[in-house]
Amino acid sequence: MAQDFERDVPPSGRFDGRTHLLPARVYYEVTDFTGFVYHAHYLRDFERGRSDFLRAAGVDHTALAGVDTALTLTDIAIKYRKAARIDDALIVHTTFGGLAGARILISQRITRGPEVLVEGQVTVCCISMTGQAKRPPALLVDKLKPYLDT
Repeated sequence: MAQDFERDVPPSGRFDGRTHLLPARVYYEVTDFTGFVYHAHYLRDFERGRSDFLRAAGVDHTALAGVDTALTLTDIAIKYRKAARIDDALIVHTTFGGLAGARILISQRITRGPEVLVEGQVTVCCISMTGQAKRPPALLVDKLKPYLDT
């Protein structure tokens, strides 16, 4: 029975060098009346990419909460280049760039095959569970170190 559960756990993507790749599918529910993906849905895909990057790197949000840490988005810049449509197979690319005090700089893009559909630059801030900015804990820094700009 345990083997069945492990087999059914959703995949968290994989790393290609320093970049995390997360497959995504476009479903009807995320399209607008034109049949294209609604622009705000790409933000959700970016969030999933960041979360699964952390999970695949060996630290997740539950572990961070255990060391009085959460991540909050403080800045995002997005360029929409092309639209995705229903049933498209997409890849969310996430690269953690570096640490700057309490901030973590992240680059993301969503592709359909070789086409870049959306690009984003994201800044997240480490905060305590009461909302105060704080430096990233050792748990996070140690897990991210292999993936950061040096």
